[in-house]
Amino acid sequence: MQKHPLLLVTRKQTTQVKQHPNHLQAQLFLNICVPWGKGAKRTGVEMPKAEKGKSHSIRPVSRRPPSWCKYEPEEVEAFIIKLAKEGHNLSAIGTILRDQYAIPLVKPITGKTISATLKASNLAPAMPEDLTNLMKKAKRMAVHMEKNKKDAHNKRNMVLLEAKIHKLSRYYKREGVLQKNWKYVPKIASIS
Repeated sequence: MQKHPLLLVTRKQTTQVKQHPNHLQAQLFLNICVPWGKGAKRTGVEMPKAEKGKSHSIRPVSRRPPSWCKYEPEEVEAFIIKLAKEGHNLSAIGTILRDQYAIPLVKPITGKTISATLKASNLAPAMPEDLTNLMKKAKRMAVHMEKNKKDAHNKRNMVLLEAKIHKLSRYYKREGVLQKNWKYVPKIASIS
């Protein structure tokens, strides 16, 4: 019994695909089913250079506050407001509450997230934190690109970073977090 040549495709055996009578269908099969990178997965909806690691922290399973956490909801909200007034951002507030006050998650205790707590007390940031961080990174990269005009590697990274900014801004406009007329001015266009 002869094995089908498509099932034997590796990088070194691509010549078998071209010998196949339906080599265009075989090439299509090759592009869809055989990823060429280590753990590569190309679906068309993901951003390039997606993370491939499996290590990550896992959130607590229970939605109820842990029995060992003795804080009342009002105390936790007071901690959040105090830390926000000190100038900490949302993720830093969550980390401080976890590490210094032993509060694993705010939502099971207070019934609302850190951002909702800050919105209620009019301390919420004007722009979402993830978008702000991406824009700061783009600004730093633009300064680097001004000094190093021939850095092609970081020029591509800048393009990918700005694609992430545009994708995230479209999401926030759709959700009503950003105004519809908000626009990010790309830095890569001014550098080129």
